[in-house]
Amino acid sequence: MACPTCGGEQQDRLVRVRPAVVAALFATGLGFSWWLAGDLLHDLIEGIDRSRLPLWKLAVPLVVLVSAAVLAVRRRRRPVCPRCGPGALVVSASPPDAPERRLVLRWLGVGGAAAASTVAGGVAAVARNRGWIPVFREIFQAEVEKTSPHPRPEWAGARIRSYRRLGRTNAMVSDISVGSGHIGDPEIAIRAIERGVTYFDTSPDYADAGSEQVLGQAFKGRRDKLFIATKFCRPEGHLLNETPVPEIMEAVEGSLRRLQTDHVDLIHVHSCDRVERLMAPNIHEAFDRLKEQGKVRFLGVSTHTPNLEEVAHAAIDSGRFDVMMLAYHFGMWKDFGHILEKAKQHDVGIVAMKTLKGAKHANLARFRDEAGAYSQAAFRWVLSNPQVSCLVVSFSQLQHCDEYIAASGTQPQPSDQALLERYDLLTAGDYCQPHCGVCLDSCPKDLPINDVLRYRMYFRDYGREKEGMRLYARLEQDASICLGCPAPCTGACPIGVPIREKMLDAHRVLSLPA
Repeated sequence: MACPTCGGEQQDRLVRVRPAVVAALFATGLGFSWWLAGDLLHDLIEGIDRSRLPLWKLAVPLVVLVSAAVLAVRRRRRPVCPRCGPGALVVSASPPDAPERRLVLRWLGVGGAAAASTVAGGVAAVARNRGWIPVFREIFQAEVEKTSPHPRPEWAGARIRSYRRLGRTNAMVSDISVGSGHIGDPEIAIRAIERGVTYFDTSPDYADAGSEQVLGQAFKGRRDKLFIATKFCRPEGHLLNETPVPEIMEAVEGSLRRLQTDHVDLIHVHSCDRVERLMAPNIHEAFDRLKEQGKVRFLGVSTHTPNLEEVAHAAIDSGRFDVMMLAYHFGMWKDFGHILEKAKQHDVGIVAMKTLKGAKHANLARFRDEAGAYSQAAFRWVLSNPQVSCLVVSFSQLQHCDEYIAASGTQPQPSDQALLERYDLLTAGDYCQPHCGVCLDSCPKDLPINDVLRYRMYFRDYGREKEGMRLYARLEQDASICLGCPAPCTGACPIGVPIREKMLDAHRVLSLPA
């Protein structure tokens, strides 16, 4: 066949897409994965309503990456002019072979390349959200001792002894307050009310609306005594920024029906990690309309996420938020105090959550006689800060109405400080501070130091030896690399974890026998 451009004789050859084009397409796919799929993953982690997630953000990078993979291994037989070539996008490849013999292998190559590209895109999306890893580990995976195994007689019948002003809401709320993420029995809430608890925190996405339903049963005939907080949310998850105002209002009215009340005192932008969600115009318009109708009174934000500080500062600066519910416990990072001071200056109420930190079973067992009051010592430390209006802790057993409420109105004792410091001393070198990740860049081999510490914690502290070993064995890189390493990680931990020492110990106890 003659070449239409130069008239020369064309030859039948195998051709492929130019490597530069494939590389550019692959880089574009990774960029889309970071930007679009990473944003989608962030929505998923933050708890956005899954049924409303824009799945096209996953489809676009997936299509681009798979296309790059297919083009990288795909070969086509076509006429090629020795002088003009086959065109701008392709170049000559190897001479003709036996396509029938290689067909299966080629398609296997296409599938393998597509899978590898998809994995690479997933890694890019996860990398964008790496700040969530320590948060997820410490808040959602940590096994903490929330209930004393040895309740004391003096806790029986405990009552709330202190009420504090909740910022500019001017409400006086119980210093120990009920979180209801794991509540399953209305009697727990009823008993808490009888003991003087006035502040109750709930959300539609707690137990698939079960929390609001349980509290609704408990609140019958008692509503006038209570300060109720819920969230802008559906049972399926948080509301998208662009959710129409009527839908947002209907979601809140759904909470009112489940709570069997005509209004809630406080409504939070829930588990907020982004300023754009904090200040979403539709959320604020819906709040203003609901407030005009008497269905909500005050606006708040809850955050225990990687961007806690940024969100907290933006909430205070906006002047829109009356209350902030923040993660706060003994041993929090040192610069946290300025947020509380700024909130005080603007008369924004502070509700503390995640107050029990990470009370590991094995460590508490080392001083069990004192550990029975660990929760109370932790609560007294939090409440010793006058800028904290109240703390919210999950009440899931009737015993909590004794154990937790017994800390109300009590002053920190030297023994409390000693207990908390002793616990921290026992966990020194083990406790990986949430929202951190400072050490990760110090390792030239990209060892996931925080993950290794977590698996070691499973083995040594939680009695989950097999689980720790199983997860450690799945790591692409393990701590054996630390044996001959000059340890540039030394001193990288801001709270003094001796990284190399702990990595070597982790490898010793977590390695499967040869």
